[in-house]
Amino acid sequence: MQPGDLVVTVSPEEVHVGRVEGPAFYDDSAGLDKARRRPVRWATADRPLRRAELPQAVQAQLTRPPTVYDISSVAAELAERAGLEDVVDEPLLEADVTKPLELPPITEELAKQLLVPLAWLRETAQQLQEQRQLIFHGPPGTGKTYLARALAKHLAGPDRVELVQFHPSYTYEDFFEGFRPVKADNGAVAFEVLPGPLKLLAERARKDPANPHILIIDEINRANLAKVFGELYFLLEYREEPVTTQYSPLEPFYLPGNLFVIGTMNTADRSIALVDAAMRRRFAFRRLSPEKPPIDKLLDRWLRAHNLPDTPARLLDALNARLGDSDRAIGPSYLMKTSATRPEGLELIWRTQILPLLEDQLYGTGIDVEQEYGLPSLSDALHAGGATPIDLGRPSSEEP
Repeated sequence: MQPGDLVVTVSPEEVHVGRVEGPAFYDDSAGLDKARRRPVRWATADRPLRRAELPQAVQAQLTRPPTVYDISSVAAELAERAGLEDVVDEPLLEADVTKPLELPPITEELAKQLLVPLAWLRETAQQLQEQRQLIFHGPPGTGKTYLARALAKHLAGPDRVELVQFHPSYTYEDFFEGFRPVKADNGAVAFEVLPGPLKLLAERARKDPANPHILIIDEINRANLAKVFGELYFLLEYREEPVTTQYSPLEPFYLPGNLFVIGTMNTADRSIALVDAAMRRRFAFRRLSPEKPPIDKLLDRWLRAHNLPDTPARLLDALNARLGDSDRAIGPSYLMKTSATRPEGLELIWRTQILPLLEDQLYGTGIDVEQEYGLPSLSDALHAGGATPIDLGRPSSEEP
């Protein structure tokens, strides 16, 4: 603490803001617990700020027990309300969490790179801006993870993006904080409370409030979400408000407003209807489906952009039309590769990736997947409908 610094003192009803005017001194006339002092000129001596009238983000920072602690993230707002805005320097303005953080605009170059409509991308970014949490959900092969990573990189930059993948054994301790084994100096194994990816990214975001930070959670619905998030559900909705956590009860934790979360969810793995209401209320959901924008005709656009024949797109459209189930539909990413435009490459992808996926999804239905959804059957159906015959080459009889 130095002369010229902004300081704040609070009571249950009032908040006073002032500037330090001189060095520390010692005066025990009011008792030893009040002996260490600083001369301060209080700008609010005659007109104190009312705590109840302050923004929620400011009130959340003033709830800790009486002690000295850093409130840089709300100092600019308090100084402005006290009439001291002229003395606020640039670092405090950059740290101010009471002003909304604007995500960078979505560009035409990004839309062209991703081959998706510009309006859809801008709407998605706007949803993320307002909700702070968003999930891409849809069947396999619709580019959910690819899109999440590309969007996060554009909005936050590659150095401010972290990715984790959930799985059935993933826990709160893995995600946020918990006891982890470490090697002690004597060679034995000890356990220490160590932070997980969410806490580490939150700490980085808190130190860099002028920029967005994004956590991507791949396959978010494969874990037990209620157990993984625990009391963090509250923080997703009430940013900047501290809560007591399980492993660090003496250090209240809060999620900074510049931390955003993008999840991906495979609907062939688990229906969105099975996600609990608390999760659905805190996230915006964007469906990626082969028969709807922005994914419909994506394979067509990719093939044209690379001057490749449209055979894979015609077959994929025929397959999904025959499946007639949006959650079982096959996404275009399986075929967004040059090998898929050659007969032998297309047959290999169909036989080793697409048909096994359908066999798993249709297990127990009595459907002969090879007969119903194999390349010869789809090609014959297209030809019967008047389409140009498709050269499928000579299928291989050997498994890779």
